[in-house]
Order: sequence, then C-alpha cells, then structure tokens
Amino acid sequence: MIFTVEEINRNPSLLPGLRLGYKVYNGCGTENLIRAAIEAINGNDPLACGGQTLAVLSHSSSGVSDNINTIISAVSVPQISHLSTCACLSDKVRYPTFFRTVPSDKFQITALVQLMKYFDWRWVGIIHSVGTYAEDGASEFVKEAQKEGICVEYTMVYLETSKSRLRAITETLKESSSKVVLLFMSLSFAKTFLAHMEEYNITGKQWVGSESWISAAYLASAERKHILHGAIGYAIPQASIPGLGEYLLSLKPSDEPHSSLIKTIWEKFFDCSFTPSNTSTSCSGAEDLRTVSSDYTYVAKFREENNVYTAVYSVAFALHVLLQFSRTYTDEDPNSLHEFGRECLCNLQNCLSEVFFDENGDSIAKYDLVNWQMKEDGSADIVIIGQFDDSLPEGNKLKLKDNANIVWGGSNNVVRSVCREPCPPGTRKAVNKNKPVCCFDCFHCSEGTISNKTNSLDCSPCPPEVWPNEMRDDCVPKPTEYLSYTETTGALLTGFGTFGVFLSLLITTIFFTHKETPIVKANNSELSFLLLFSLKLCFLCSLTFVGRPTQWSCMLRHTTFSITFVLCISCVLGKTIVVLMAFRARRPGSNMTKWFGPAQQRLSVLILTLVQVVICIIWLTINPPFPKKNMQYYRDRIILECALGSVIGFWTVLAYIGVLATLCFVLAFLARKLPDSFNEAKLITFSMLIFCAVWITFIPAYVSSPGKFTVAVEIFAILASSFGLLLCIFAPKCYIILLRPEQNSKKRIMGKVKTYKTTLKKHEDC
Repeated sequence: MIFTVEEINRNPSLLPGLRLGYKVYNGCGTENLIRAAIEAINGNDPLACGGQTLAVLSHSSSGVSDNINTIISAVSVPQISHLSTCACLSDKVRYPTFFRTVPSDKFQITALVQLMKYFDWRWVGIIHSVGTYAEDGASEFVKEAQKEGICVEYTMVYLETSKSRLRAITETLKESSSKVVLLFMSLSFAKTFLAHMEEYNITGKQWVGSESWISAAYLASAERKHILHGAIGYAIPQASIPGLGEYLLSLKPSDEPHSSLIKTIWEKFFDCSFTPSNTSTSCSGAEDLRTVSSDYTYVAKFREENNVYTAVYSVAFALHVLLQFSRTYTDEDPNSLHEFGRECLCNLQNCLSEVFFDENGDSIAKYDLVNWQMKEDGSADIVIIGQFDDSLPEGNKLKLKDNANIVWGGSNNVVRSVCREPCPPGTRKAVNKNKPVCCFDCFHCSEGTISNKTNSLDCSPCPPEVWPNEMRDDCVPKPTEYLSYTETTGALLTGFGTFGVFLSLLITTIFFTHKETPIVKANNSELSFLLLFSLKLCFLCSLTFVGRPTQWSCMLRHTTFSITFVLCISCVLGKTIVVLMAFRARRPGSNMTKWFGPAQQRLSVLILTLVQVVICIIWLTINPPFPKKNMQYYRDRIILECALGSVIGFWTVLAYIGVLATLCFVLAFLARKLPDSFNEAKLITFSMLIFCAVWITFIPAYVSSPGKFTVAVEIFAILASSFGLLLCIFAPKCYIILLRPEQNSKKRIMGKVKTYKTTLKKHEDC
C-alpha cells in the first residue's frame, strides 16, 4: 500500500498538484478496528470533505469488513477490501459503501461448481470452519451445486478447540463414499486443520481448496504430502507489479525504526534479536533479504498484493476523474456545477461504482486454477493448470490449459466421485425419495422401449416396424419371418412336394406304358390320367406357399390350390360315378351307360371345376389376397404372410372342396362292395376318408398356428391329402402292374365279374 501511494505521488500525470497521504492501523484486535473506524469518520485529513477520510482500505477478513462498514457507511466513506470475499458483502442495502478488488465468493462458488461439473464430480463432501466467510461460502456452494445436479454427502464444521469434532470429521472421511472433499475455510483455520490431519492416514481423497489457502505454498510439508498432493482449487490471479519486488527486498529496519512488525519479521528471517542476549545473535539491521527464501521474498509474481495495488489506484483514479470534472466545468455554471462537483467529491463511492466496480461493488471475477504437485522434500509446486473468467460467455468461463500436467489426489487418473454411476443408454433413471438426487436408481427399459441417452428419465417405445436391440439403446428393423426354402421346415415341405410331383410322373409313366392292359382300361384310363395331372398340379401349388410373399404369389397360391383340388376331386367323383354306372349298366335291361358316358364325364369335371374358377374370380375381383406384415402376433419380429383379403372368399372355396369331397366319399362308400374288377371304389373311399380327415383337422390347426407355421400347416394339408389320393388310388394298381402281372388279365377280371353276377342272381331269386 505504501509502495503504491508513493508510486502515484511520483506520477505527474495522475492527481497533478496533489499528494495522497495515508494512516496505517494494525488490523489485529477489536480496539484497533474501532479506533480505525472512528478516526476514519472524525479525521482531519486536508483532502477530506466535511472532515471525512477519503477512503478506508481494509480488511482481509469478511467478518471484520462487515464490522468496519457498519461504522463508516453512515458518513458515506468508501471502504475497499483486497481480500474480503463473502458474497454477503455485495448487499448494497446493508453495505452501501463497500467495494473490493477481490472477486466475491459468489463467483468463487460458481467457479467451484463448474469445476465439479467439468470433471463430473457429482458426489462431494464439505469441511468448513466457523465464521462468515466459510459458513456462508459452504452454504452457497450447497445451493448452487444442487442446481447442477451435484450432491453433498456430508457437511462438517471444523472447530479448532473440539477434539470430538475432529474425530467425527476423520471418521466421516474414512467411511464416506465420496472421493472429493471441498475444504472451505480461511487460511488460519486451514493451517491448523491440516496440522491435525497429519496424524491420520487419510488417503484416496481429492482435496479441493478455497482461494483463501490454496495458493499458500508454505502449508506444504513432508507430513502433509499424502494429503495435499494433487490438491486443486482457485487462486487469485498472478500479476506482475514492476518495482515492488525490488522495493520489498530493499527493506531495512531503519526505514521504519518504530515498526515492531518489521523488527519481528527481521528477527524471524535472520534468527537474530534486536535485544542482545547470551542466547541469540544480535541483529545489525544490515542483513540482506535476498539471502532469505520465503513467501515474502518470492517477488516474481503477486496475488493478494495486486489486489492492494489495484485498490489504491482505484481511489486515485476516481479522485482524479472527480477533480478533472470539477475543474473543467465550473466556469460554465459557477454556482450549480461547483456544488455538484463538491458533492461528487464527498461521495467518492459514486465514481468508484461507475468506473471500477459493478453495481454490487464487486470487481471482475478471474481466478487461476492451480494444482499442488508435491516434491520429495515436502515442498510444493503450485502449478497453474487453467483459468476461470466470469466475463466470458456461459460454457467458456472455465478453460484448462491444452497441455496441463495435472496431478490427482490418490489416483493416477481423474478421480471418479459419484454416488451412482450414470444410467447408461438402455436404462431409465428413477429418483429414490429416501436418498439424495444423485443416488438414483437405474432400471432396464421394459420390452419394446429404448433410451439412447445417459440418465434418460423415460424409455421411449419403438415404432411398429422396428424393435429394441439387445442393449435397448437403439431401435433396429425387426427381423422379417416367413417360410423360406432355406430353413428346415421349408426345405422339407419343398422336398415332399417335389417328390410328390416325381411320384405322380412315375405313376403316369407306368400307366401310359401299360394303358392297353385290362386293369388300366377297367378303371377309366381317361379320368385316371386327368386325375394324375391334377395331382401334379396339387403338388406343384404347394411350392407357391414357400418363399417371400408377394402380390402375385399370394393370389396364385390360394387360387391354384382351390382350383387344382376341385379338379382333382371332380376326377375322383367322376371315377366313383363311373364305377356305380358301370355296375348298374350290367343289370338286365339297364341303359345307364348312355347317361354317363365319356362326354358326360368330361362335362361334369369341367362344370364342377368352372364353378370354383368363378368363385376365385369373384374373390380376386372384390378383395384378393395380398402380402401383409403381421406385427401383432409377435412384438419382436414381423411375420410376412398373405392376408386372405376376403375371408368369405377363402372359406367359400374350402367349403366347395369340402362339399365335393363329402359327396365323393358317400358315393364311394355306397360302391365299396362291387366286384374286384371295380374295387377302385374301396380305394376311393379310403382316400377320401384320409382327405376329409386331413382337412377337418386343418381348420383348427390353421386358425391356431402362429406366424409362418400357419403356412406350413396349409402346405402339410395339401401334401397329405394329395399323397393320400395318389397312393390310395394308384399304388395298388401299380403293384399289380409291376409285381403281379398275372392278375392283370381279362380272364381273371371277367371271372370275378361272372362270380359276382351269379351271386347277385341268387339274391334276386330269393
């Protein structure tokens, strides 16, 4: 302060014609404080207006500054503090004349919260001392931290005289789960607290310090290495003050012969005494401070000292502006302007507010982010690793150096301090009412929902055509499912269908090569060949049900199936009627054959088939089958299937086939006891019994089968009924043709017919 006042007085361009004076009071003790405040009010400084001191520069303690401003604010004397940081002092109603060149704790709290947020420290503990600075600072930190989702596990108050409180603090430190501890206390309290902590093995904690002690390198010692190594916090920015270093190092006791403070410092630095004795070396006063290594002699950079330097200059510049204003404009309006200038001069705080400080009396908030890096000898390098500047836009206030080499407490990497790890994507965050907001619960998203953000509060359902992946953090297209040629079921059904076509061709070949034999001729070879052709179509139509459904395949599979089966049943029905007509025609006087000859057989098959064709045309015209994505049956996959379109059309074609099959079965059953040469009726009866059993079973199986198995059931019914007709009607004949050729003779057939006629004649005579 003295250096700055003398520097200003040597400056001819600042306050020309005036010299600043000062009075220095010892800031220790209540009596000195009261005396200083009273003299500030009643002093007789020639530069004061109305007998008031121009300005009071004090104090480092927020509580002391509170007391001083209560006294001097009554007479509007500005008070400028270089180190009182309590945010409470920004209240201009209570402290109207208070200013400070150190940032308010409001900004320090904001910076500390941003630091926690930057490193994602969401679970912290607080230890603070008593007093306005620490208590208000810790309280404000808790409030601001909660706004950013940072929780405080515990808040402990440190009392220098309470051993029980100290034990409680150490037990809490050992048992707590938070890895970050904010030590918010003034320098004197921090010194005693760290001294007590030397006794306890507190490790694995990342200490964060307040600006009052974080830059005090002399607190380091070998015993505190395990505590302070890696400590981090905000310090008042470093600054260079030209000339001050040389001024401090050139200090001699002779410069202030009556200062007991200088004598005490001198005796401590040089281990001597100004009072000669046998036990101590006598101080000469000529010792060189450059030979001493201490915080006092470290004059490369200054922190708190720059705040004092700025405080003195702020008063000088404000006074300079007021005097310039008064001298410039008095001649224009000698009465009013001179009075206005005098009023401004007597209310220096008005000018201070407009030129150097904001509306709350606070200066621009800037901090150095520092990191304690302990050496082997117990000393510490306090390394600047970043800056906080409140004047920058939101989000850019805290900036770390690009290549900052940060040492962490208790770890080689950034300390992880959370009550609960963030809920990863695929889960949702749920607040536990019995715990702090940071100690939330994570629940997996329910089926069909996802969350793709960390700490998502809700899980969102996926759209119908997509489904959550295994992690439930993204919606992926649902797998499509249909009866494919490549899967086992599809391949087997395709194989059976192909085998059915081959078997039909083989039987057709056998019948064709033996078409002149009696057994082929006796069983209506024309209808037999037409039946074999229709069975080939039945086997082939089953293949249309396998593969990815398309518009054409959906229409083709149902229409070809219904038409070919009607053609097949019409042929069987024709053969059954032929059997009955042939038997009736052999009775004496019967002329039945002319009513159901070859032409009538062809016509009946054609008419019966055309009826089904007409039904299918109407079905396809009104509401044809179409490919459909079935997303209702399974939630996690899409079934590609053919929708029936018109359900009535589908069940109509099935009903028509059922009517023909039932009629064929009844007629074949009535003709089952005809002679061996016409025993095809027995075979037809059995084949139709299989056919009806298959399709009666098909209906409930088709309705209840899930997904692609519906198609498999339909294919199975087609193949089973087709094989039933093929094997029951044609296998016995092929057996006789190939393995019992002696039975394939006209004599044997006619002999059996004759035997049957004789038996029938006896019954008629009776």
